[in-house]
Amino acid sequence: MFVIIGLVFFVTSGPTPAAGAVNLEKSLSERIQKVGAIEIRDANRPLRAGAEVFKNQCSACHATGLAGSPKFGDAAAWAPRIKTGLASLVNSALKGKNAMAPQGGGDFSDVEIARGVVYMANAAGAKFAEPQAPAAAPVAAK
Repeated sequence: MFVIIGLVFFVTSGPTPAAGAVNLEKSLSERIQKVGAIEIRDANRPLRAGAEVFKNQCSACHATGLAGSPKFGDAAAWAPRIKTGLASLVNSALKGKNAMAPQGGGDFSDVEIARGVVYMANAAGAKFAEPQAPAAAPVAAK
Protein backbone atom coordinates (compact mmCIF):
# COMPACT_ATOMS: atom_id res chain seq x y z
CA MET A 1 0.00 0.00 0.00
CA PHE A 2 2.81 2.41 0.92
CA VAL A 3 4.62 1.61 -2.33
CA ILE A 4 1.53 2.53 -4.37
CA ILE A 5 1.04 5.80 -2.46
CA GLY A 6 4.74 6.57 -2.91
CA LEU A 7 4.54 5.95 -6.68
CA VAL A 8 1.43 8.13 -7.04
CA PHE A 9 3.13 10.92 -5.09
CA PHE A 10 6.29 10.59 -7.20
CA VAL A 11 4.41 10.72 -10.50
CA THR A 12 2.15 13.66 -9.59
CA SER A 13 4.63 15.85 -7.69
CA GLY A 14 7.00 16.75 -10.54
CA PRO A 15 6.51 19.71 -12.87
CA THR A 16 4.46 18.71 -15.88
CA PRO A 17 4.42 20.43 -19.24
CA ALA A 18 1.27 22.07 -20.58
CA ALA A 19 -0.85 19.95 -22.87
CA GLY A 20 0.77 19.70 -26.26
CA ALA A 21 4.06 21.25 -25.13
CA VAL A 22 7.20 19.74 -26.58
CA ASN A 23 9.49 20.69 -23.74
CA LEU A 24 9.09 21.80 -20.14
CA GLU A 25 11.00 25.08 -20.55
CA LYS A 26 8.75 26.29 -23.39
CA SER A 27 5.54 25.36 -21.56
CA LEU A 28 6.74 27.12 -18.39
CA SER A 29 7.53 30.32 -20.32
CA GLU A 30 4.07 30.22 -21.96
CA ARG A 31 2.37 29.94 -18.56
CA ILE A 32 4.26 32.83 -16.98
CA GLN A 33 4.23 35.25 -19.91
CA LYS A 34 3.45 38.89 -19.20
CA VAL A 35 -0.15 40.01 -19.08
CA GLY A 36 0.15 43.54 -20.44
CA ALA A 37 2.49 45.78 -22.34
CA ILE A 38 3.48 49.41 -22.31
CA GLU A 39 3.72 51.37 -25.51
CA ILE A 40 5.54 54.68 -25.55
CA ARG A 41 4.24 57.20 -28.08
CA ASP A 42 5.38 60.65 -29.05
CA ALA A 43 2.91 63.00 -27.38
CA ASN A 44 4.16 65.92 -29.46
CA ARG A 45 3.59 64.39 -32.89
CA PRO A 46 1.25 66.32 -35.16
CA LEU A 47 -2.40 65.29 -35.05
CA ARG A 48 -3.61 63.25 -37.99
CA ALA A 49 -6.37 64.71 -40.14
CA GLY A 50 -9.96 63.51 -40.00
CA ALA A 51 -9.75 62.10 -43.52
CA GLU A 52 -6.79 59.91 -42.54
CA VAL A 53 -8.55 58.69 -39.39
CA PHE A 54 -11.67 57.89 -41.43
CA LYS A 55 -9.64 56.02 -44.04
CA ASN A 56 -7.71 53.92 -41.50
CA GLN A 57 -10.25 53.42 -38.70
CA CYS A 58 -13.82 54.19 -39.76
CA SER A 59 -14.11 53.35 -43.45
CA ALA A 60 -14.37 49.59 -42.92
CA CYS A 61 -17.95 50.05 -41.72
CA HIS A 62 -18.99 53.60 -42.64
CA ALA A 63 -17.98 53.35 -46.31
CA THR A 64 -20.41 50.48 -46.89
CA GLY A 65 -22.99 50.91 -44.12
CA LEU A 66 -21.96 47.65 -42.47
CA ALA A 67 -24.05 46.54 -39.45
CA GLY A 68 -26.41 49.50 -39.76
CA SER A 69 -23.74 52.19 -39.55
CA PRO A 70 -24.54 55.43 -41.40
CA LYS A 71 -22.73 55.57 -44.73
CA PHE A 72 -20.20 58.30 -45.34
CA GLY A 73 -21.93 61.29 -46.93
CA ASP A 74 -25.50 59.99 -46.39
CA ALA A 75 -27.18 63.14 -45.06
CA ALA A 76 -30.47 61.39 -44.25
CA ALA A 77 -28.78 58.75 -42.10
CA TRP A 78 -26.50 61.24 -40.35
CA ALA A 79 -29.12 63.98 -39.69
CA PRO A 80 -30.58 62.53 -36.46
CA ARG A 81 -27.08 61.80 -35.18
CA ILE A 82 -25.84 65.29 -36.00
CA LYS A 83 -28.75 66.78 -34.03
CA THR A 84 -27.44 65.09 -30.86
CA GLY A 85 -24.30 67.23 -31.09
CA LEU A 86 -20.60 66.70 -31.54
CA ALA A 87 -19.98 65.69 -27.92
CA SER A 88 -22.53 62.87 -28.18
CA LEU A 89 -21.09 61.64 -31.48
CA VAL A 90 -17.54 61.63 -30.13
CA ASN A 91 -18.66 59.87 -26.94
CA SER A 92 -20.35 57.16 -29.02
CA ALA A 93 -17.20 56.73 -31.11
CA LEU A 94 -14.89 56.51 -28.09
CA LYS A 95 -17.07 54.23 -25.96
CA GLY A 96 -18.88 52.30 -28.70
CA LYS A 97 -22.55 52.09 -29.52
CA ASN A 98 -24.72 49.23 -30.79
CA ALA A 99 -22.52 47.11 -33.10
CA MET A 100 -19.67 49.67 -33.14
CA ALA A 101 -16.76 48.75 -30.90
CA PRO A 102 -15.07 51.41 -28.75
CA GLN A 103 -12.44 53.34 -30.67
CA GLY A 104 -10.65 54.94 -27.71
CA GLY A 105 -7.19 53.68 -26.78
CA GLY A 106 -6.27 52.40 -30.25
CA ASP A 107 -3.84 53.73 -32.82
CA PHE A 108 -5.44 57.17 -32.71
CA SER A 109 -5.77 59.60 -29.82
CA ASP A 110 -9.19 60.75 -28.63
CA VAL A 111 -8.72 64.10 -30.41
CA GLU A 112 -7.90 62.29 -33.66
CA ILE A 113 -11.00 60.10 -33.31
CA ALA A 114 -13.00 63.32 -32.78
CA ARG A 115 -11.46 64.68 -35.98
CA GLY A 116 -12.61 61.56 -37.84
CA VAL A 117 -16.14 62.03 -36.45
CA VAL A 118 -16.17 65.67 -37.55
CA TYR A 119 -14.94 64.65 -41.01
CA MET A 120 -17.79 62.14 -41.43
CA ALA A 121 -20.47 64.41 -39.95
CA ASN A 122 -19.39 67.42 -42.04
CA ALA A 123 -19.51 65.28 -45.20
CA ALA A 124 -23.19 64.68 -44.36
CA GLY A 125 -24.02 68.35 -43.84
CA ALA A 126 -22.84 69.26 -40.33
CA LYS A 127 -20.80 72.39 -39.69
CA PHE A 128 -18.61 71.21 -36.81
CA ALA A 129 -15.19 72.78 -36.28
CA GLU A 130 -12.26 70.37 -36.39
CA PRO A 131 -10.95 69.71 -32.85
CA GLN A 132 -7.46 70.90 -32.04
CA ALA A 133 -4.90 69.49 -29.64
CA PRO A 134 -5.48 70.59 -26.05
CA ALA A 135 -3.25 73.47 -24.99
CA ALA A 136 -0.35 72.59 -22.73
CA ALA A 137 -0.74 73.58 -19.11
CA PRO A 138 1.26 76.68 -18.21
CA VAL A 139 4.36 76.04 -16.16
CA ALA A 140 4.24 77.71 -12.74
CA ALA A 141 7.05 80.23 -12.15
CA LYS A 142 9.17 79.76 -9.06
